[in-house]
Amino acid sequence: MMTDPIADMLTRLRNAAQAGHRWADMPVSRLKVEVARILKESHFIFDYKLLDDGRHGVLRVYLKYYEGQPVIRHLRRVSKPGLRQYVGAQEIPRIRNGLGMAILSTSQGVLSDRDAREAGVGGEVLAEIW
Repeated sequence: MMTDPIADMLTRLRNAAQAGHRWADMPVSRLKVEVARILKESHFIFDYKLLDDGRHGVLRVYLKYYEGQPVIRHLRRVSKPGLRQYVGAQEIPRIRNGLGMAILSTSQGVLSDRDAREAGVGGEVLAEIW
């Protein structure tokens, strides 16, 4: 039984990027699809697709590389099931002085740190990436 599916997703992406794979497959959920959407909009991944495996479905994330190196250099889970990390709209962290990104789960859905600042909402910090 998996206790933290978001950490599992991030670990699969991190491992696939370090190994030089073109894509990473993982079980699908709405939250994972939203995280993949934000990663695509921020140009950290090439694309993502939902595949039917006859059971629950598979989320396939196509990784992006630049000059043979993965675009994703660092991927870390911030809020964990044992210790949730919530921030207000004023305390949203700036990752690598704006070069990185934080992913937040807010009352208006899953947003990047920039979108959450623009909307003026805080929430749970799911992950940071650069």
